[in-house]
Amino acid sequence: MASLVSDPGLPIGLADIEAAARRIEGAVVRTPTLLSRTLSERFGAEIWVKFENLQHSGAYKERGALNKLLLMDEAMRARGVIAASAGNHAQAVAHHARRLGVPAVIVMPKPTPVVKVTQTEGHGAEVVLHGEMYDDAYAEALRLSDARGLTFVHPFDDFEVMAGQGTVALEMLADAPDLDTLLVPIGGGGLIAGTGIAAKTIRPGIEVIGVQAELYPSMFAKFARASLPCAGDTIAEGIAVKSPGLMTSGIINHIVDDILLVAERDIESAIALLVRSEKTVAEGAGAVGVAALLANPERLRGRRVGLIVTGGNIDTHLLANVLLRDLARSGRMSRLRIELQDRPGALHAVMKLFSDHQVNIVEISHQRIFTHLPAKDASIDVECEARDAEQISRLIETLRAEGFAVQPVAME
Repeated sequence: MASLVSDPGLPIGLADIEAAARRIEGAVVRTPTLLSRTLSERFGAEIWVKFENLQHSGAYKERGALNKLLLMDEAMRARGVIAASAGNHAQAVAHHARRLGVPAVIVMPKPTPVVKVTQTEGHGAEVVLHGEMYDDAYAEALRLSDARGLTFVHPFDDFEVMAGQGTVALEMLADAPDLDTLLVPIGGGGLIAGTGIAAKTIRPGIEVIGVQAELYPSMFAKFARASLPCAGDTIAEGIAVKSPGLMTSGIINHIVDDILLVAERDIESAIALLVRSEKTVAEGAGAVGVAALLANPERLRGRRVGLIVTGGNIDTHLLANVLLRDLARSGRMSRLRIELQDRPGALHAVMKLFSDHQVNIVEISHQRIFTHLPAKDASIDVECEARDAEQISRLIETLRAEGFAVQPVAME
């Protein structure tokens, strides 16, 4: 287990994080850390959840951004600031810059969810969309910083930002002092650097575990001295960072005990699980702690685990898709492809069987042309919803017993 090295060479310490907490107090929400009985029972552990999705801008990033802004002198504030972000850091900088009367420019990757772009603009910032990934936006922000004389506010590789993020751990351990494990999302590493220093100082025996999306294992690769590709369309775009911080990496080598990778399917399931169990909305990056529990249940069984729902800024259409896909994976929603003779009453006979089994029909598509069936036959796809997978299985058995050829359409 990694232990905090009491080394004056370490860039920040508990005193810096406590000073940041005093500095930002009252301007950010002191979010709750609550015991989740549902998650605890499911995973056989004591699971405490820190709800940073309840911040004004919907994510923990306000802490570091505000700490940085408050430490700037008046001349720097008057010239203005610039930031690069996939969304949450953007909103945090924009929100607090407006509060403090500081002009702000935010460079965001073009694929950033619309909800994050509009919310950032709503905070009064000038938004520049550039590039496909964070790294592209970052390069453009540095160029504009030089060209326009703006102060660059880094989303993670900045000691003052890290100190602000570390205040999350101060609150968690004040509310749940007996935690023995922290699950912390990693993108560039600012959150885990700050929270890790705070946690290891307050509670030296605590295990700090980072979590990254499997498609973007940049810090994991650095931590494990491995070479892994970083590419793909992840639902956890907030931590899709190809190049982790240099400053954060040095701290992580001292304080992080392990880094876990989570697959897209587990992140989707985690978002849905948080909606069901905690009645809370998490974006992909905010749900990776729960995804780590889903992927590694034995690793954390019997532990007292603190996890951070770092943000809730997910596009509503994407959230709807995730929830519907989760219903399909659980067997509560299904698509059945049924062959029938194209004659009066055939469709009615099928629908009656759905009614008899009390399986709700969501949508029907009827195909006569693009099918391998004879010209006198037809194929229908029926999207349906039931109490559970067994109810749909009983319906399929009945359909087949009545002479209908039926096949569930599997998810990709």
